Formats: sequence, structure tokens, C-alpha cells
Amino acid sequence: MKSESTLHNPEQGDAFVPKSKMKGAVMRDLIRDRWLYFMLAPGIAYFIIFKYVPMYGISMSFQDYQPYLGFFDSPWVGFKHFERFFGEPQFWMLFRNTAILALYNLIFFFPLPIMLALMLNEVRSSFYKRFVQTLVYIPHFVSWVVVVGIFYMLFTTENGLINEFLFQLTGKKIAFLQDPEWFRTMIVSQSIWKEVGWGTIIFLAALAGVDLQLYEAARMDGAGRWRQLWHITLPAIKSTIVILLILRLGNFLDSGFEQIFLMLNPTTRDVGEVFDTYVYVKGLTQAQYSYSAAVGLFKSVVGLVLVVSANWLAKRFGEEGVY
Repeated sequence: MKSESTLHNPEQGDAFVPKSKMKGAVMRDLIRDRWLYFMLAPGIAYFIIFKYVPMYGISMSFQDYQPYLGFFDSPWVGFKHFERFFGEPQFWMLFRNTAILALYNLIFFFPLPIMLALMLNEVRSSFYKRFVQTLVYIPHFVSWVVVVGIFYMLFTTENGLINEFLFQLTGKKIAFLQDPEWFRTMIVSQSIWKEVGWGTIIFLAALAGVDLQLYEAARMDGAGRWRQLWHITLPAIKSTIVILLILRLGNFLDSGFEQIFLMLNPTTRDVGEVFDTYVYVKGLTQAQYSYSAAVGLFKSVVGLVLVVSANWLAKRFGEEGVY
């Protein structure tokens, strides 16, 4: 019989090595790579402090939480708040608005960073390429307050630049900011202007790893730029596209609180009210902490289901997936 003080070493087939030697090897690796682990520590600390520790707050969804009683002494009520949420007449309105905005962003926003990265990758002048990259990255660092303020200055019916131009052409003005039919278009347009450039970074990094010899071989075989794009470039970044799509599905119901909140007004609330703004109203302005926590947990569960499902589908079609 093999001693209990031995461990299986997969690198040596059926051979077993003493636990002490395995521990010694682990300690040597830790000491050798200590600076790598040191640099990894802030990232680990961030996720533990801001992602995992607050997860205990999920228990609030199943309580009638009272701040002076805390998590441990507040009474448990089970699924009371979820039943209330699903029975609210606003539930389907919120779900419809959030899902439509998410689909619009997925259809119109998600492909644009890929297209822009492919176009930048074809630019041969390094100076012009860096110049364009700088221009498209800058909007990412502009706050949503400023972005919405710019849109108000452009599209308001009172001396707005776009409306003044339309008035000169047609003699009419369009209430872009008050018309519910224009609300979703404005939201998606703002997201595209602000974030498309920043979204190209990952795709450009993936494109930088493509072997240039593949392009040379394709040119020798007579392939033009479009053929090289279709048969070399796109397959090279396909796995990156799939992974980012899966991660984006995890945030499917996250419509962006700040942007939506700033754009909302009484005339657009029926098409613009989403889960994020609803949680703000119920949780912070009305102090319904447990109810708003239940709404937030529902969003998280939907995101988890979408990520797991998309990852499973990706693996079924031969992609690596997220895990």
C-alpha cells in the first residue's frame, strides 16, 4: 500500500512523491515568483473588498432590513420582496425598456469597435493611426454629465444648434429630448460616441498578435485586402470577440444608471425607466432597501444565467469561452 504521506504527481504518471517535497516545491515557486504575487495582490484585494465582501448584502433581499437592527437582527421574510416585484404593474415596463436598450446596444454598439479596430489596423501611416486613436479615445474620459450637457446644447428646442439648423431648412423644430420615440436613439448615439473608440483597445491588441507571415503568404497566393481580412484577420480575433460578447451578456440588464438618469424627464419615463433608475428611486429616495436589493439581485441572476448559457453555446461551437 502507498503511504498516506505521498501525493500523486500527474507529471510522473502513476508515480507518487512525498507531501514534504511537494510543499517544498510550492514554497520555492512562491519565493521565486514573489514579486509577481506582490503585483497581483492589489487586484486580489480589490475583488475581495469591493466584490466578494459586499455579497453578504444579498441577504437584505430576504429580510425587512432595518438599518438600526443590521443584517443579523432584521427579520427574515423569504421571497416576499421578489413576489411584490414580479407582481408590480411596472415590472414588465421596466423589463421591456431595459431589454430593448440592451438589444440596441448589442446590435448597434457592439460591432462598431470591431469595425473601427479593423479599419485602424489597415492604416499604414503610424502617425495618422496614433492621431486617430487619440481622437477616438478622448470621449471615454468625458463624464456622462458633460456628454448629456453637450447633447442638450445641440438638440434642445431652445437655441439648440441642430434644431436651429433644421429650422433654417424646414421651418420646424424636433423635440429630440422630449419625444419618447427619440429617447433610445439618443441613448445609443451617446454610448457610441463615448465608448466605441475605447472599445477598440482590446481588438487592436488581439490584431497585433496576428502573424505577419500569414499575410505575406496570402499575398503570394493572390489574396487581396478583403480576402486577407476575411480569412486571416477575422479568424484571428474570433475568440476575443466571443469572450467579449459573453462578458457583455453578463451586463445585459445594466443600462447605465448615470446616463439614463440624466436623460430622463417626465415625457420619456415610460420608455426610459429601467431597473437601475428604479432601484435608485426605491432604494435611496424612498428608503426601501430590501425591495431595491431584491431588484438588484434579480438583475444579477439574469446576468449569471446569460453568461453561463452563452459560455456553454460558445463551447458547443468549438470556442474557448470564458471558463
